[in-house]
Amino acid sequence: MQRVTITIDDDLLATVDALVAAKGYASRSEAVRDLLRAETDRSAALAEAAPCVATLSYVYDHATRDLARRLTGAHHAHHDLSIASLHVHLDHDTCLEVAVLRGAAGMVRRFADAVTAERGVRRHALHLVPARIEEGQHDHGGGAHRHGHIHA
Repeated sequence: MQRVTITIDDDLLATVDALVAAKGYASRSEAVRDLLRAETDRSAALAEAAPCVATLSYVYDHATRDLARRLTGAHHAHHDLSIASLHVHLDHDTCLEVAVLRGAAGMVRRFADAVTAERGVRRHALHLVPARIEEGQHDHGGGAHRHGHIHA
C-alpha cells in the first residue's frame, strides 16, 4: 500500500470527517479509497463505445481569466455531442452550466473531463445513461427531415 498526501480546504475536510462518522469508516483513508472505487466503478459502467445520453453540470467562477471563452470553445469544438445547454447566474461571481450530451460514452467522458479540469471550475457532476441512438429520415406531413431518436 502507498501513502499519498493531499491538500484540501477545511470545509472539504469537515465533509470527509462527516462521511467517515456517518458511514462508520475506520479512517479518512478508507473513506477516500471507497469514494475512488465507487467513481472507478461508475466510470466503467458504460463501455468506451457504448451510446449514451448524459448531463454534465458544473459550477464555475466566471471571473477566472479566459475561462468562459475556453468553456465556450470546448463546447463549440464538440458540437456533435451537444443536444442543449442551460446557463444560470448563481451570484455575482458564480455560474452554473448544464449540458445535455449524446454520443459514445468515452467521447462524452473525455469532453466532460476536459471541461471540468479547467481552472475555475469548482464542482461538477456527469451522469451517463445508456441509450440506443437511431438516426433516421421521417416525413410527418410537412416534408422529410433527418433527426436522431434516443431510446434510453
